[in-house]
Amino acid sequence: MTEPTEYRAHFGFDIRFANGGGMQGEGFRLDLPSADLDADAIGLLLVRHLGLALVESVVLSDLRIIAEQHRGSRGVDSPAAASERRIVDLSHPIRAGLITYPGLPAPEITPFLTREDSRAKYAPGTEFAMDVITMIGNTGTYIDSPFHRYAEGGDLSSLPLERLVDLPAEVFHLTDTWSSDRRGIGSATLADRDLRGTAVLLHTGWDRHFGTPEYGRGAPFLSGEAAQFLADAGVALVGIDSINIDDIESGGERPAHSVLLAAGIPVVEHLAGLGSLPARGARFTAAPPAVAGFGTFPVRAHAVI
Repeated sequence: MTEPTEYRAHFGFDIRFANGGGMQGEGFRLDLPSADLDADAIGLLLVRHLGLALVESVVLSDLRIIAEQHRGSRGVDSPAAASERRIVDLSHPIRAGLITYPGLPAPEITPFLTREDSRAKYAPGTEFAMDVITMIGNTGTYIDSPFHRYAEGGDLSSLPLERLVDLPAEVFHLTDTWSSDRRGIGSATLADRDLRGTAVLLHTGWDRHFGTPEYGRGAPFLSGEAAQFLADAGVALVGIDSINIDDIESGGERPAHSVLLAAGIPVVEHLAGLGSLPARGARFTAAPPAVAGFGTFPVRAHAVI
């Protein structure tokens, strides 16, 4: 199925208010519902996005419309999606020998009952394979419960499905908002939406390095103050496509884990393919098995569009 093309406008602006004063901007970018809008229509979308009142005039300059993924501008509807439902896999496959996080053991898969041996146990023509997987919970795309961080926190079996299944997804496409000298994602970047009860998914693009040595160096992360902002906003879950939601090069501090898990907010790390999701409108699921006394386990994370 062909995905609808999304468009954004790039421009400068000069806004005048009916009761006096004004504001200017340059290099502004705004999601568009289609590519055939004129400057007047884009000006109205800008006013709606900024939540302005008593606007007298809007003048745009250097206006360009380009095909570009939406970032979730307020008051701007996405292009009409095809009627067919689409399911997007957001997980890394687990295989024997996979290194998810440097220094942690890779999974081992060994046979318990081979197909050849099973033939002696079942009727002719019937055979089975039963295998044993030995792995640390932090393997592939996995979810952290509060027990992962806090001895008295809830374990995997205590996680309410309401925080894991069919959540409205707010996807922040952040591939061009961080750099090697500014890796932390701050609260201001996340402050333009109503996030209560949602799965906040941070698309950094770092999943392109998964399984390579580059994955563990210079990765983007969520700052501690941004984690507190999300906790205060009442989000249901937070996910990221990076090696960790915290800065693993900071010296051992884990403020994002500490804040979110203390608030009972599950954390999903090592997501994949977030770039294929719209900024809003998808439904997200990441449910682990209900293992008692265990804090972290792989999930088959996915979204429905």
